[in-house]
Amino acid sequence: MAEPEPDPQDSLDAATQATRSLQGLSTELTARVPQLLEAMRSVGTGLELHSTLDRICTTAAELAHARYAAIGVVDETGEGLSDFVTHGVPDEVARAIGRRPDGHRGLLGALIHDPEPVRLADLAGDPRSAGFPPGHPRMRSFLGVPIRVQGEVFGNLYLTEKQDGGEFSDSDLHMVRVLATEAGIAIGNARLYEAARQRERWIDGSVAVTTALLSGGDADDALSVVAEQARHLADSAAGIVLLPTGDGGLEIVAVSADDPSSSLGVIIPARSAVAAELLAGEAVFIDDSAADSRMVTRLAGLYGPSMLLPLQSGGRVLGALATPRARGARPFSRTERTLATQFASQAALALMMAEAQRDRERLAVYEDRDRIARDLHDLVIQRLFATGMMLESAQRRSVVPEVRTGVGRAVDELDVTIQEIRTAIFALQQEPAEAPSGLRTRVLREINMAAVPLGFKPSHRFLGAVDALVGELTGKNLVAALREALSNAFRHAGASVIDVVVDATATLPDGRGAVRLSVADDGVGIPEGGRRSGLRNLARRAESLGGASWFGPGIGEGGGGTTVVWEAPL
Repeated sequence: MAEPEPDPQDSLDAATQATRSLQGLSTELTARVPQLLEAMRSVGTGLELHSTLDRICTTAAELAHARYAAIGVVDETGEGLSDFVTHGVPDEVARAIGRRPDGHRGLLGALIHDPEPVRLADLAGDPRSAGFPPGHPRMRSFLGVPIRVQGEVFGNLYLTEKQDGGEFSDSDLHMVRVLATEAGIAIGNARLYEAARQRERWIDGSVAVTTALLSGGDADDALSVVAEQARHLADSAAGIVLLPTGDGGLEIVAVSADDPSSSLGVIIPARSAVAAELLAGEAVFIDDSAADSRMVTRLAGLYGPSMLLPLQSGGRVLGALATPRARGARPFSRTERTLATQFASQAALALMMAEAQRDRERLAVYEDRDRIARDLHDLVIQRLFATGMMLESAQRRSVVPEVRTGVGRAVDELDVTIQEIRTAIFALQQEPAEAPSGLRTRVLREINMAAVPLGFKPSHRFLGAVDALVGELTGKNLVAALREALSNAFRHAGASVIDVVVDATATLPDGRGAVRLSVADDGVGIPEGGRRSGLRNLARRAESLGGASWFGPGIGEGGGGTTVVWEAPL
């Protein structure tokens, strides 16, 4: 995806404002102009939002010779902070301090409501100051400047503790104000890029869900795919699909979470206002599930911000989709709510299309069974009956006792055969029982689904009688592990080749038979210090079944890439 180009007019306006602000100022400030220009250039590089905020903090601290810098991002309500990015505070100190400022009080809160530059020689002497929490580093001198993006306040840039022990000068203030102007442009571009990437991810997720639902799987697997994709896209602690109960409530039927078994089967009763709103086709957004009186299930205390969205298409509500985040997590933004609502509508449409497709396939099967039954009745039985009459006639004319006996046995066999065919005709006229898809089919469906975002289809091999040997619980966990491994390969590996192997002939170290899943790629591998949440999820799934999961070298040149192995006893 092409990166958006910065608006030339914005850059020109920033340069003009910078020039005007420097005219007539001191020799000291003029001498620092090259440093300022280099700082402005540095701030404008890159488009990832959080790294842009980190870069602004670092650059501002260097420019103003400050020991500490921070950016407080104002939330959508304009009353507090949704994010707080720091520079100069060691990780162990940040952990000791604990929760970051929320902007509802103190000097930070005052700057949110009155976004004007502030310069103080001593923070403690300002009446707006609320003091520091235990473990907070010493800070005296302070400089705060608002950052505006397209005319609106995005947040505030804070600098504290001048390195020479003095206070921030007028030159520092002018420099930082110019830098904040350039920072606003850089943040605006980063936000546009981030929004485009976010929309792209949700669209890819919708395509993956549609592909999975229309690939002919059973209903339980289809709902599990919706839950998995929603959890991943919403960056939530769980993805939950609920279906209506007979009495007007909602029952959890599919869960993607670290411990899904604790949630399956939980019912939101009909008396709940949330259930009523969802079944009426209305979305419900909750800031804190644990504290909201509308949340009446035992699961509410586990979660914080939550989105509950109706799965609605064509005026019909099929169920609901919930994506709760952990307690204390950031709330869902307006953009996330819009994208999630669109995803839920697309998922509902795909569910309806899948249902219609299954109905068409079922009708085709019924019609074919009716045709076979008619052919058996009108052709086969009639011919067998005619053959039986011919044999009976031959039996009466025969004078050899052995022949008469043999023909009689043949007639009896024909009568039995006719009865068996009639039983088969009756069975064909009954509604067939729904049979769950085999493990092989579900693995192939995951591979086909992954091919959409990857841009190529992973290769695959099956060893042993996979469908016959692997139980339902182990099979479901293997499919979920495959989905996680393919998702990690797509998001992080940058691979051009992926090889999937499902081996039902494997053995565990203790000699027990096992099924082993291997997903190998030729990507960039797993970096040192990188996130391991996906690998931990795989390990937990395997260990819950008595198995294990690990990773090693991939199939790229010289062992490049990664091979993820997941195994569980049969």
